[in-house]
This record gives sequence, structure tokens and C-alpha cells, in this order.
Amino acid sequence: MGIVLACQVHIDRVGRVDFVVGGRLIIEVDGRENHEGQSMRHKDLTRDAAASALGYETLHFDYAQVIHDWPSVQQAEVGALARLREHA
Repeated sequence: MGIVLACQVHIDRVGRVDFVVGGRLIIEVDGRENHEGQSMRHKDLTRDAAASALGYETLHFDYAQVIHDWPSVQQAEVGALARLREHA
């Protein structure tokens, strides 16, 4: 598909993210052990808000989605990239 992922990218005021696509789309693949509970949810929301203020869109997926429902993950990523390109 010609989509290149930059892995483990540090973004100022956001921190390290799993992937950045197209320079503006953050992809986070969340594991249950690192993202359960209110404090971790709050941290994710804070990071997402900081990223949005910098012009990024963030998509979160879990392991099961990536492994067992790749078509929906791919469709969400392609749709987000199209929106970001429209507003570039």
C-alpha cells in the first residue's frame, strides 16, 4: 500500500509513540497490561490531547484487533490518512 511506519517515535510534549504514519497519524497498539485502569486511561487521554494540539490524529488499537481484525484496522488507518491529507 506504500504506507511507511516510523516506529517508536519521540514527540515533544507527547512522549514516545508506537508508530507515526505520514508525519501526522499516530498509531498506538495498546496491551492490556499497560493500559488498564483509570490512571493509564487518563495518561492516554492527556497524550492524545497534547498530540492533537500539535496537529496529530491518534488511533488506538489492541493486540486482538491487529491480529484478528486487520481489515478494520487498515480501513481506519487509510481513512485517517485521507482526512489528514485533505486538511494539509
